Amino acid sequence: MENEIIIFMNVWIQVMVYLYYCHVIGQIVPKGLRRLWAILPIVFLFLILPFCIHNLHFGGFFVFFISWLANFKLLLFAFGKGPLSDSSLSLKHFVCLASIPIKVNSRTKTALPLHKFLLNYITKGLTLGAVLTSYKFSDQIPTIIINSFYCIHIYIILDLIQTMVSALVQTLLGVHIDTHFNQPYLASSLQDFWGRRWNLSVNHILRLSVFKPTQEIAMRVFGPQNAALPAVFVTFVVSGLVHEFIFCYLGRARPTWEITRFFVLHGLCILIELSLKKKLPPRFLLPRVVSGPLTLGFIMLTAYWLFFPQLLRCNGDQKALQEIEAGAALIKNATLTLAFWLHALYLALIHS
Repeated sequence: MENEIIIFMNVWIQVMVYLYYCHVIGQIVPKGLRRLWAILPIVFLFLILPFCIHNLHFGGFFVFFISWLANFKLLLFAFGKGPLSDSSLSLKHFVCLASIPIKVNSRTKTALPLHKFLLNYITKGLTLGAVLTSYKFSDQIPTIIINSFYCIHIYIILDLIQTMVSALVQTLLGVHIDTHFNQPYLASSLQDFWGRRWNLSVNHILRLSVFKPTQEIAMRVFGPQNAALPAVFVTFVVSGLVHEFIFCYLGRARPTWEITRFFVLHGLCILIELSLKKKLPPRFLLPRVVSGPLTLGFIMLTAYWLFFPQLLRCNGDQKALQEIEAGAALIKNATLTLAFWLHALYLALIHS
């Protein structure tokens, strides 16, 4: 575990150096193809750096933060678009915005009361602990329940890590950060789930890098009324391909295209949703009390069918549990060592 932490820190130091280079490029090279050619080597390096990391959690978050989102932001930056396009950004702001999946909000939002915030994340932490413990008994638990636990695991771990990182950035930069998740378990439709509730920082980058350019092209072909439909579908295809790469990296295996099919299927279903909402009067639409459970059921069923098999083939659940246990043991040992030295220092001061 200690070696993995050292490797992880070394890789992040390299990322900081490469982003410093990109910041300098933004100051001296005009936007367009020249800036793109100057940045492409960094994009390539960000794609291969994750292969230095063998820890599932460290590697998963690195490939999500850097190989995917940072690369998409840099490609937008090459053409003067996206969150990095402001030429007045300091190096500190540039590096944080590039390397961390956050969306800065210029408007001040009412913060959640501290006791509610703590209760929310303590509950999520305890739930995650219960889910991880259940993996030890996965052979005795029905498959459908275990798969629902995988959904909960992914949601909570993403939310916890991104919230902690966002809190650090918010303190460092003095800016307001949008939330990453908006109670996805309350989604009333697939459009509501993917568009307004799930991983909103990713949603924002995909909108800028894929949806809007595709929509502009589609407007010339299909007209402004129908341009959104192909743009939505292409966005889901791109998201599926990126997730396929992430899972290939995590499992160090060839792509099976199951995860791509998962996102393509959801993209097609959202197209059907949008078409029905346009054609049907509101009285024929399902009430929220019905559409909500159907939406979550569909997501979990298709995840069980197409999303999780590739992860399970590489024993991702067991690796995750082993890594968390190793991390907990490391923290325990470090705490005991620190307590020992503090106690020794205290005794030395008393007897001096």
